[in-house]
Parts: sequence; C-alpha cells; structure tokens
Amino acid sequence: MTAAPSSNPHGRVARLLRHRWHDQAHVHRLFPPEALQRITQAVAASEQSHTAQLRICIEASLPTSYVWRRLTARDRALTLFGKFRLWDTDQRNGVLLYVLLVEHAIEIVADRGVVAHLSQDELDGVAQGLTRAFRAGQFEQGMADAIAGLTQLLRQAFPRVAGGSLHNELDDAPLVL
Repeated sequence: MTAAPSSNPHGRVARLLRHRWHDQAHVHRLFPPEALQRITQAVAASEQSHTAQLRICIEASLPTSYVWRRLTARDRALTLFGKFRLWDTDQRNGVLLYVLLVEHAIEIVADRGVVAHLSQDELDGVAQGLTRAFRAGQFEQGMADAIAGLTQLLRQAFPRVAGGSLHNELDDAPLVL
C-alpha cells in the first residue's frame, strides 16, 4: 500500500526532514487519549466475535535508520509484526494494522493462519478504506470502520464458538510509536 521511496539523494534528505518533523505529539493531536480508548474498546469488542488477535500500531514517522536506508512502511510493519510477536499466537492468526502518519501509509500484516483464509486483496480493501477516511480527515471514524471491516473478515475465517475461551493473547490498546 506504500510507494517506494525516491532514489534521488535530494529526495532522501527531504524524506528525512519530513520524518524528523513528525513526532508522537502529531499522533496525539489526531488520536487524543479518548479516541485511543475508544479504539481499544473497539479492538476488545472485535475479539469477542472471533479468535484472531488484532493489534493496532500508529507511528508518526519512521526511525531515521529506516528513512536513510530507503525502507518503506511495509518494511517497518513487518519488523513490528515480528518484534511484538504477532506471529506467536496460538492459532497463528495475529493481524497488525499499521499506520504511518507522515507518509499516509496503511499496512495490514497477517500471520500465516489468516493468509490461509483471507486474500491480500481483502486486507488491502480495508487499508484503502482507511486511507480514504484519513484523506477526508476522519481519523477516528476511519479507524473504527477499518476495525469493523477486519472484524467482519476475521469473524468469517475464525468464528468464536459458543462457550469457547476468550483468551486474549495481545494487548488491545493501540501501540503509539
């Protein structure tokens, strides 16, 4: 869902400056504490209807090393997927919804259990909807709609059976980096 960074040396410096300009305060302007709490509640409610594990990560900008090496939002999402062990759920059905605000990039990374049931096109459809909402300035509503879209897909692939365990393997609160 993200374009490759420019190989132009001036483009690299411009990208670096854009990334240095954005920080966590930018995230908190778009997602104040009350909004983050509602997102947490939406993730918790989502996981009541399926056995998959959903994690949201909102990052203002990439670390300098990523920008300098021309790495993408997708590269960062894959790194965070591993770092926060979303691949290590019981059913291999962890899903990361990663938002890189400075580049308006959305990435959805899913574990192999999810990929066996859902196509990348289905996940990309959710990401595209979130991108449209962000462009319209509807940050919290866009996130709520994306969670609802993922919930619908995950409920079909990993329905929670009546009387089944509600074991929550990952924190429901969004990671703000």
